[in-house]
Amino acid sequence: MRNGAYDFMEKPFSPERLVEVARRALEQRGLAREVWSLRRQLAERDSLEGRIIGRSPAMQNLRELIANVADTSANVLIEGETGTGKELVARCLHDFSRRHAHQFVALNCGGLPENLFESEIFGHEANAFTGAGKRRIGKIEHAHQGTLFLDEVESMPINLQIKLLRVLQERTLERLGSNQSVAVDCRVIAATKSDLDELSRASQFRSDLYYRLNVVTLELPPLRERREDILQLFEHFLQQSSLRFDRSVPELDNQTLSSLMSHDWPGNVRELRNVAERFALGLPAFKKSGASAGNHGLAFTEAVEAFERNLLNDALQRSGGNLTQASQELGMAKTTLFDKVKKYGLSH
Repeated sequence: MRNGAYDFMEKPFSPERLVEVARRALEQRGLAREVWSLRRQLAERDSLEGRIIGRSPAMQNLRELIANVADTSANVLIEGETGTGKELVARCLHDFSRRHAHQFVALNCGGLPENLFESEIFGHEANAFTGAGKRRIGKIEHAHQGTLFLDEVESMPINLQIKLLRVLQERTLERLGSNQSVAVDCRVIAATKSDLDELSRASQFRSDLYYRLNVVTLELPPLRERREDILQLFEHFLQQSSLRFDRSVPELDNQTLSSLMSHDWPGNVRELRNVAERFALGLPAFKKSGASAGNHGLAFTEAVEAFERNLLNDALQRSGGNLTQASQELGMAKTTLFDKVKKYGLSH
């Protein structure tokens, strides 16, 4: 009992008592594992690895860059296709910085009419224009001592780009209808799905604002370029969705696995999350018309290699890089494992 036994029984004992004690022991064990799992999830949630998911070299490099620049005041430009997780990266930059106790203010530059944009970002005084009944604090001022996240910054009107540049240079702003300068101190993180350098060369985005925002650039790769992360991400979203829908986690069948690894993922991680939610609800992961068969242009060997790389990397992680232990777990000769580790460029 002192060494951790749940209970003991003296002979003779009835089968009914054995079953009852075993049942209680299993329940106790289940509760202990649940507590351990919840503690692990809480720890992962507070770490970069638990939020920026993926073991591909691109994602490992991204986490290193975030950790390196998060606790600085440098402006950051995040580049990536729609659905790659640009706002998630921006929130991590904020949460792991010394500004984390202050506001993270997000503004979608493509989601506001131009006539409301200036009031939204700079604020206004009462009666500054028709309908302005009281003073309103703008997004920049609200982000004072915190972080201002400008999503789809390429959509910002040119005339407002000039005003934003001035605020970034002088660290002051004037609300609409006011002549009084207000000091502001916020870190600016911008995100774009376009090439701002190319847009600035074409005079569609101010080059001086581009260089002001582009102190640090973080590039988010599309999901199709990091296929070894697909299964890990899918399992993560599947666990979340099953918990939210109060469903048991369904098993991943071979057909779904093949479709996951061969699909082209035009919607990137956001699309993968939606697929995981459907699967958690017991619905087909892919609709029969369209994406069900995946991208036939992708060679089957690529999908197999991505799966194998992910499997080997998981085993190495669990063994702490011990090739002997990992090879025993995988049922693979150590020399074969060594060759594959070298082939895929895995660390051990």
